[in-house]
Amino acid sequence: MFFLLSLSSTSAAGAAIAASNFISLSKKTLSLHYLSLIKTARKPYSCSQFSTTMSINLNSHAFAGNPIRLNTPKSSDPFSPTSAFQTLKTLLLSHTHEPSSPDFKVLPFRKGRPLAGSVCDASGSGGKPSWHLGWLSLGECRAFLENSEVNLNEDSLVYLGFTAEDDVVYWAIDVSEATGLVSEFGARQFCFVELRTLMVATDWIDAKAMGELAVAGHARALLEWHTSSRFCGYCGAKTVPMDAGRRKSCSNELCKRRVYPRVDPVVIMLVIDKENDRALLSRQSRFVPRMWSCLAGFIEPGESLEEAVRRETWEEAGIEVGEVVYHSSQPWPVGPSGIPCQLMVGFFAYAKSLEINVDKEELEDAKWHSREDVKKALPFAEYKKAQRTAADRVDQICKGVEKGQNLSADFSVESGELASMFIPGPFAIAHHLISSWANQVVVNGAETHSF
Repeated sequence: MFFLLSLSSTSAAGAAIAASNFISLSKKTLSLHYLSLIKTARKPYSCSQFSTTMSINLNSHAFAGNPIRLNTPKSSDPFSPTSAFQTLKTLLLSHTHEPSSPDFKVLPFRKGRPLAGSVCDASGSGGKPSWHLGWLSLGECRAFLENSEVNLNEDSLVYLGFTAEDDVVYWAIDVSEATGLVSEFGARQFCFVELRTLMVATDWIDAKAMGELAVAGHARALLEWHTSSRFCGYCGAKTVPMDAGRRKSCSNELCKRRVYPRVDPVVIMLVIDKENDRALLSRQSRFVPRMWSCLAGFIEPGESLEEAVRRETWEEAGIEVGEVVYHSSQPWPVGPSGIPCQLMVGFFAYAKSLEINVDKEELEDAKWHSREDVKKALPFAEYKKAQRTAADRVDQICKGVEKGQNLSADFSVESGELASMFIPGPFAIAHHLISSWANQVVVNGAETHSF
């Protein structure tokens, strides 16, 4: 069983919701109101739209919208994995530091954390900081790793993709085994930062930062997969990278099985009582107080997405589901290392029965909530303050000023009173499922409300 909402859970489910706790930071800040990612409303928004209560139409979920192209139609294209890999081998053998065409940029990771830096926007009020990925040239990467425990070769670099307009091919490398790099990068005001911290620190208005977050998520998922697939699951022999790190092959000549990057699909659903205009929200004992969210679960072998939605809802809440409507999906590369990348597939599920029978081994509680109650829970997510606080934290870490900050304070109303309930923050697909229903959004031609 799988439930996507535990703050402190070490399971895949808990990892997906942990970021939402960054959204509850103070008792007197801007109250923000969110609309979901929807295909019927994708126009961008501007800074002037921020107000006490607001609606944001996001172009993509966190970790979606990768601006880097992953492949080319022809393997002879200089940007293709095959051609780029051959160029890489030539450059590594020649030990040249001269720029090549296409140019190669490398993103180091340490224990799942990408290298990042932070700059302050002098044009903005107060010079607000914003993070960026710490890309290195191939020559810089060679220089940093020259006397380290990490061997820079074609097998240690993983192809991420390219941008033809910039004439750049992007690679990732795991430098976890290299000692001394933290201080070396720190001298240049770079640091290895948790991806979930970068996620919360990302300004949704900044398309470039959103793109870099997606790139970092893609890179982390590939590197974590490489770490967890070092041995063949069939014969136990070591695996070796192939196709510029996009797949692996068993080294056993009698086996030679191919291994491809792992993606774990998960259904996450908001169960709706259309007749009484209510939604089913639930919580686990490990949640922070007053947090409620959607049900979710891994798909079983031989099961369709719709079947998984109905089964999980029945097993965990005793509710029978009829119609199932697709909403959107979100890659989630910040789960446990054993599960490199989940694909959260979001649905609205319409209840055929209403009596709740909670599986106490999975849930602490599950209740029907009216649309008005859910709407009241939405404005309390003080996203902008949370984003700026996380951005400040990244800036401090990169500058060597590490200060402990409470990133799991209670959600509150402007009067300073505690909110009676709150839902996960806008970086989780659960937020968008709930907010789109609460705001009566039509998704894929289906009404998420009743009149």
